[in-house]
Amino acid sequence: MGTSSTEQRWDKVIVAGKKGQRYWADLWDFRGLFFFLVWRDILVRYKQTVFGIAWSVIRPVLTMIVFSVVFGRIAKLPDGGTPYPILVYAAMLPWQFFSSSFTASTMSMISNVNLVSKIYFPRLIIPIATMMVSVVDFIVAFFIYVLLMFFYSISFSWRMLLLPPFLLMALLSSIGPGVLISAIATKYRDFKYIVPFITQLGLYISPVGFKSNIIPDKWRLIYSLNPLVGVIDGFRWALLGGENTIYVPGMILSTAVIILFLIWGVRYFRRAERYFADVI
Repeated sequence: MGTSSTEQRWDKVIVAGKKGQRYWADLWDFRGLFFFLVWRDILVRYKQTVFGIAWSVIRPVLTMIVFSVVFGRIAKLPDGGTPYPILVYAAMLPWQFFSSSFTASTMSMISNVNLVSKIYFPRLIIPIATMMVSVVDFIVAFFIYVLLMFFYSISFSWRMLLLPPFLLMALLSSIGPGVLISAIATKYRDFKYIVPFITQLGLYISPVGFKSNIIPDKWRLIYSLNPLVGVIDGFRWALLGGENTIYVPGMILSTAVIILFLIWGVRYFRRAERYFADVI
C-alpha cells in the first residue's frame, strides 16, 4: 500500500531539519504561508496605534533633525554641497530599513512559538517574512525623501534607477545576522536585551550623520568591514550624486562581508532548526 500524502507530511514533522529534504523547494511550496505571515505582521504592526504608519516617518525625520544639528551645525562636518538634512535622510533610508528588519527578525522565532512547535514548514520563512514589514516603512519614508528633493530643489538623476541593488544589499545585510540571532535567541532569551544595544551602536558607527570620506584613507578600507558603509554610500551615490561617490574597494569589501554573514547565518539557522520545537 502506498504512502499517503498525510503520512509524508507527518514524516516531515519528525525530521524537519534533515538535510535530505527538498528544503529549498519547500520554501517555494509554502509561499502562501509566507505571504500570510507578511500580511499578518503588517496588520499587527499598525493596528491600534495612535500614529499608525506615520511612525515610519517620525523616526527618520527626528533623527535627521538631530544629526543635522549635531554634525552639520555644531561639528560643521563637510556636506559636499548637499543640504545636510537630505544628506542625512538619504542615509536614514537604508539604515532604518536594515535596523527595522534586523530587530524584528531576531525575536521572530520566539514570537511564533505556537506555530513552530505544531506544524512543519521551512522555519526560515518566519524571520524573512517578519523583515518584509520594513518594506512598507521604506516606501513611506522614501515618499518623504521625494518631497525633500522638491523642497531643496534637487533634480532627479538616472542613478536612481540603480537604487534597487543597494536596497537588496540592505535586505541581505539584515537577513544574515537576523536569522543567526533569531536561532540563537531560541536558546538564550537575553538576546532581546542585547539587540537594541547593537542597533543603537550601529547607528553611530555607520556613516549616517556624516559622509564616509571623512574617515582617513588608511582606515577607510577597515571601516568598510561595516557592511552598512557600502550600502549607505551606494544610496547617497544613487540619490544625490555630486561629490557622493562610491569607494570601490570598500564597496567590494562590504559586499563580501554581507555575503559571508548571509552564508553563516543561514547555515547556522539550518543546523539549529531541527531543535527549535524542543528548546522554545
